[in-house]
Amino acid sequence: MAAAVFVDANEALAVIMEGLKRPGDPPIVIHRDPDVKPEELPEVLLGADIAIVDHTYFPTPIAKQCTGLKHVVFLGTGPRSYMNVEDLAELGITVHIIKGYGDTAVAESAIALMWASARNIALMDREMRGGQWLREDGLQLTGKTLGLIGYGGIGAEVARIAAGGGMKVLAWNRTPKTAPNVTFVEIDRLLAESDVVSMNLTLNDETRGFLSRARIAQMKPGAVFINTARAGLTDEDAICDALESGHLRHAGLDVFMTEPLPAGHRLTTIRNVTLSAHSAFRTPEASDNLIAAALGHCRRIASL
Repeated sequence: MAAAVFVDANEALAVIMEGLKRPGDPPIVIHRDPDVKPEELPEVLLGADIAIVDHTYFPTPIAKQCTGLKHVVFLGTGPRSYMNVEDLAELGITVHIIKGYGDTAVAESAIALMWASARNIALMDREMRGGQWLREDGLQLTGKTLGLIGYGGIGAEVARIAAGGGMKVLAWNRTPKTAPNVTFVEIDRLLAESDVVSMNLTLNDETRGFLSRARIAQMKPGAVFINTARAGLTDEDAICDALESGHLRHAGLDVFMTEPLPAGHRLTTIRNVTLSAHSAFRTPEASDNLIAAALGHCRRIASL
């Protein structure tokens, strides 16, 4: 029977996996070290057929040293931020992803960042902690236009919540779609008309850098930008420039080109940005769904 190792389990996910395992499941070793180093993986994965990976980088040269490994179960939808899927395929290692587990959790986080950004909540919090009582003007979102770049499960959830809050919803998607209370438009119109733009694309070779400097320049002056997807979908430097110039009113960002975000990073010095630590998907409900799906992958692989 195939053996698996959860290579970088934090305590919360480890406990969930222990609770969801069933008699007869393939053997799974839970390596309780969320900060495991890539160079440690060949030893951690010794004898394993399946690697369960949460957020650890898995470079191709390291994968070559993991003899016997045939499958990677990536806990999420964006493995290309951590590994070269095509290179692994050439080594005979199949990468499996998990979709839909946190659509509502991520959508709620996007909405939270949108409201916090529109009303300068984090900014006023920082000012008050520093002894200042500065009343910042907010942006009233009822009646405003939200533009969704990408309309998968997360985008649909963001649209549902935003429409309930009285916003007009525009969307652009790579393939044609229709949905109630959503108007699908070309990307140029979405950028020009949206008071808030939310990034919801999957990162791949076709979408990398999608929100380029040129497209950021097309955004409505004073717009708010929200990204709970992947930083690689954007030009991060151009976003910083647009925030500093005032072209963008505010940004709410959960993802960054370098994670963890280094101390002193340019984004931490910009006043009109609200930051969260790549945690949009982290709720107990989403974590249960995630680990249940990972175990389902392991069971299916073991039955092949």
